[in-house]
Amino acid sequence: MNQDDFFGTDQFVDPGDFLRLVTRMGVDVGFVSIAVLLVYYRLYRNREFVFTYYIFNLITFSMCVLLRKVPMELGFALGLFAVFGILRYRTEEIRMRDLTYLFIMIGIGIINGVANKKVSTAELLMVNSAIIGATALLELPKSARRYGATPILYDNLKLLRPEHQASLFADLGERTGLDVVRVQVHRIDMLRDAAEITVFHHGGRAGEESTRDAA
Repeated sequence: MNQDDFFGTDQFVDPGDFLRLVTRMGVDVGFVSIAVLLVYYRLYRNREFVFTYYIFNLITFSMCVLLRKVPMELGFALGLFAVFGILRYRTEEIRMRDLTYLFIMIGIGIINGVANKKVSTAELLMVNSAIIGATALLELPKSARRYGATPILYDNLKLLRPEHQASLFADLGERTGLDVVRVQVHRIDMLRDAAEITVFHHGGRAGEESTRDAA
């Protein structure tokens, strides 16, 4: 028996293709590391999503590279990513900003995975740089982080009425120490006499990683 009987391929390694894969993967991981480590983790310190972003990117990149060599429509492959993402992230709440970073990681993986000879190296590097550069420019300046958002489980439903807005802000500010500017109500649980809300406040990203309990 030869290796074709076991792996379905007639050669162990194609030097040219392997070198292109390693080079392309190096570019992909390099740009992802800038976005994840130098921007996202520096700002939000969330190790769980660092793992998620790297794995999503690598899986997306690998599938795009390998599926280019088999008779399968790219649309079908992208559909697999969408279904997987919906099934996984519908089960728990994820902040819009974290979800945006997830799409950035998937997008970079697709771009670097599907690029072929019609896409020059300069074009590929330019697109990657534009995506990561825009992310850094929008996230890193202090002026872009003047406001933060903190999810809270809140127990005083009476203050959620529109006419009690000033009292609500004062109560939340006293309990949490945040300078509240806006409150968004997501869900009211009448059995527990509590509501899931998001408090928007001055002072950047404090408290964004975990849900506070204001009960």
